[in-house]
Amino acid sequence: MPAADTGASTTVGADAVTVPAQDSRMTPGGPGYRRMSLALFLAGVATFALLYSTQALLPLVSRDFAVSASAASWTVSGATGALALFVLPMSALSERFGRRTLMTASLAVAVTVGLLVPFAPSLGWLIVLRAVQGAALAGLPASAQAYLAEEVRPKALVTAIGLFVAGNSVGGMSGRIITGWVAQEWGWRVAVGTVGVIAVACAVAFRLLLPAPKHFTAGSLRPRVLARTVRDHLANPLLRRLYAIGALFMMVFGGVYTVIGYRLTEAPFGLPQGIIGSIFLVYLVGTVSASTAGRLVGRLGRRGALYLAGGTTTAGLLLSLAPTLPLVLLGLVLITAGFFAGHAVASSAVSHTAKEGRAQASALYQSAYYIGSSTGSTLGAVAFHAGGWAGTVGMGVLAVAGVVVITLFGSRAARVAARREPVPAH
Repeated sequence: MPAADTGASTTVGADAVTVPAQDSRMTPGGPGYRRMSLALFLAGVATFALLYSTQALLPLVSRDFAVSASAASWTVSGATGALALFVLPMSALSERFGRRTLMTASLAVAVTVGLLVPFAPSLGWLIVLRAVQGAALAGLPASAQAYLAEEVRPKALVTAIGLFVAGNSVGGMSGRIITGWVAQEWGWRVAVGTVGVIAVACAVAFRLLLPAPKHFTAGSLRPRVLARTVRDHLANPLLRRLYAIGALFMMVFGGVYTVIGYRLTEAPFGLPQGIIGSIFLVYLVGTVSASTAGRLVGRLGRRGALYLAGGTTTAGLLLSLAPTLPLVLLGLVLITAGFFAGHAVASSAVSHTAKEGRAQASALYQSAYYIGSSTGSTLGAVAFHAGGWAGTVGMGVLAVAGVVVITLFGSRAARVAARREPVPAH
């Protein structure tokens, strides 16, 4: 929570610094905002580049270890599943030791493991290393959103979180493009090692750029306090809906991008690995849609923005069924734009809704989000094995339908609550 404006300075926790009497939270154009934005953008780049470093390489991993698509997909699902499992405990550590401290430590461990991944002697060891990497990266997402909620003024929060999410999209895109072309020449091991080196550079720049927090107040590590905070968040119907929406959107995204490499290597496309990696340039669309989510919410409201994101994603899924490459690419563009817009809207709504225990609120969202990613990656591969690309698309459409139903329920609940509010006396 932001420190109370008492006119006195306070010093609390490992990350805490002197808090001036006036509101010193950052705002666009103000001191520190650009450094903060760039630092968290780079953290987002490193997080997604590392987390999904094997996703575009799954056909090569399958070939190297002589395993199926569903088995190779665990190199992605293992990382995202571990992140989902560890994000809540990591958020508790950030409440005690500080957002910047935990994000720095998490990135340091993740990039170190990233340099070991290329030397995995078997698929089993590769999955284990990727799971450790995912667990380390769990310290980033929830802590970053809590940092922004504390250090950025409320009117700029959606835009600030959108920039962090935009960094996710750039990391996901650049990691896949780089691995695609490097793997085509030197194999998947050199490719993931290259991503590890890039992530090291991002981690160093992040630590040098991120301003010291001015509104962090250390919390408790007592399990009873943490359990009560989590229980309160899960008792909030709006937060529960936002968690489910994040998970469902990510199921679509995880499923599509885990399987698309297999589809594009097969007939009628038969594309080489480098070209398949370049397909991920469509992530640039996600960078734009995430960074403009604040304006979208301003025009349509949160639920209107979610409807638009869901409709865009569905249109992309259906277009991707076409047997021609231009229409498949257009479908991926729409899927990516819809997903990143929906994710930015839902995640910023979580930070805005939670007034206390923001790190835990964001951690629960991230946990649901990455459970969706892990589930989508596995189910997408299973559906592809059973019914081809149409099976993966069918899974995605069902997930988007879930987003629409939940959002409709939220609209109805809001109307009921509005009717129950007492009319003020005149």
